[in-house]
This record gives sequence, structure tokens and C-alpha cells, in this order.
Amino acid sequence: MTRRWWLPLVSLALASVLASCLSLTVGSASIALADVWAVLTGQGSELQQTLILELRLPRTLAAFVTGGLLAVAGALMQVLLRNPLADPYVLGLSGGAAVGALLAMLAGLGGLVVSGSAFAGALVATVLVFGLAHGTGSWTPSRLLLTGVVVAAGWGAIITLMLAISPAQRLPGMLYWLMGDLSYAGTPWLAMLLLALSCLLVIPLGRSLNVLARGPLQAAALGVAVQPLEWTVYVLASLLTAVAVTTAGSIGFVGLVVPHMLRLVLGNDQRLILPACALAGGTLLVLADTLARTVIAPEQLPVGVITALLGVPTFLYLLYRSR
Repeated sequence: MTRRWWLPLVSLALASVLASCLSLTVGSASIALADVWAVLTGQGSELQQTLILELRLPRTLAAFVTGGLLAVAGALMQVLLRNPLADPYVLGLSGGAAVGALLAMLAGLGGLVVSGSAFAGALVATVLVFGLAHGTGSWTPSRLLLTGVVVAAGWGAIITLMLAISPAQRLPGMLYWLMGDLSYAGTPWLAMLLLALSCLLVIPLGRSLNVLARGPLQAAALGVAVQPLEWTVYVLASLLTAVAVTTAGSIGFVGLVVPHMLRLVLGNDQRLILPACALAGGTLLVLADTLARTVIAPEQLPVGVITALLGVPTFLYLLYRSR
């Protein structure tokens, strides 16, 4: 890393603070920044405390941690598969989580049961893809990728069937979950802890990940234990994706676009890219969720719609520049 490796991280941290302040002040009812600070320090009116502490602050934290989880998972998947088009959902984890969540919704359940079902579905998808890709021998990135694509297609067919047979009154909630929604997200303390621990874990592995990105043969020749490292990356990326999907549903493009943008600016050193992804992904999703809450206020859009509208032209521009 360069001598001033800390400069982009500090800049991204400041950007995340500014985005969070914007999210807390802007909405169907605007609140001055001084009033937000008063509420956070234990003052302010009862209405402001309810609006900030019970509604906007948990949602802002959930958006930040979800974006950070998806961006870090996307960067890890791109290293693991040696494929710049890989994203956190490429192996079908979101499909498994969606099936679990929709089953809970069809049963008339909600809240923690839906989140738990989504997490269980993501874990089932992880074990299924890894088991099928491994087979009777070792797996390769191409075999893992193809298996994930096929399994994701299967989950997609099951989701379509469930939507076709579900009662009409349950369809809006199911569709909002599939598009990504932070309306009912609580304060994700466990997800925040997981994101922090993941960044602390992958930074010491940064040198090995840099070599692994060049190919398994070169990594093995330079003394890297390739298979244990690949297993660690796969399990960690799957866990991050499962927690993100459990928190906010399927939100696309964050895990694909953010690592690309940062590599264009910061290079390809994973020791810098991975913590930067956590900050940039969280900042992007906080801004997208703020826009989703305000663009047609008091109505709200699913945040996944905003990330798709922002992600498609951004990714096309990145592809154009990379020619």
C-alpha cells in the first residue's frame, strides 16, 4: 500500500458521516441538524426523539451496514471467482433467502420469523452450491460459478411459482421484499459487529488475496495455501451476503458496482479495497435509501429500485471507460 493509504479511508469515513446526517435530517418531515444533535445527546422534543431514535436512526444504520456487507461480499466473490462481473448474488444465495422469506410470508408470519427464514434459506443455498460444485473432487472457480448460476435459476423458478399461487393481499409485501426494502429494518447490531469483524479478518489476508487474484497456480507457487483460503473467502462472502439479505431483502448492484469504482480509483490492493468497500457501500446505500424515502414522499420506494436505477448507467460507464 502507498504511504497515504489512510487518506481514502478517512475521506470515505467522512462521506459516510455526511450521508448519515443527511439521512437523519431529510424526509417527509425535515429536521434541522442541530435538533438531530440535541436528540442524540438526550434532549429534543418527544416527537423528534421518536422520529430520530425509533425510525430514522435504525433505518440509516441498517442501510449502511447492508451496503457495507454487500460491497465487501462482492469484492471477495470477484477475487474468489477471478471474475469482475461476480456479485454477492451470483451463486444463488439471494434466491435461497427469498424462498425462505416468501414461505414465511405465505404462512402469515412476519418480523423475526421472516428474517430467520431468509437466513436459513441463504445457508441452505450456500451448502447446496458448495456441495454440488465440489462433487467427488475439488471444485474450481468456473465449476462453482456455473453451479451457482444453475441453482440461482432454480430458485428463480420456485419464486415465480410462489408469487403465482400466493394470495393477492400478500403480494405487495412479498414484492417489496424481493426488490429490497428497509422500511421495517431494526437496528442491526449483530450485522454491524459482523461487518467490523470481517474487515479485521480480511485485512491480514490482504497479501494472500492479492496473490490469489492472479490465479491459484501462482498463489501456490508463492506459498499461499490456496484451498483453505478459497474456502475461507467463500464461507465469509456467503455469510456476509446472507446477513445482508436477511436485513433488507435483495438489493442489487451495490456489490457489483462499488468494488469496480474503487479499483478504478485506488488500484487492486485488497488490504485497501475491502475496508474501502465497507465504507463506500454503506454510504451509497444510505444515500439511495434517503432518495427512496423522499422522491415521492410521503410514499416510499423500495431501495432496490433506486440502486438499480443508479447502478445500471454507472456500470455501463465503467465498462465504457475500461475499454
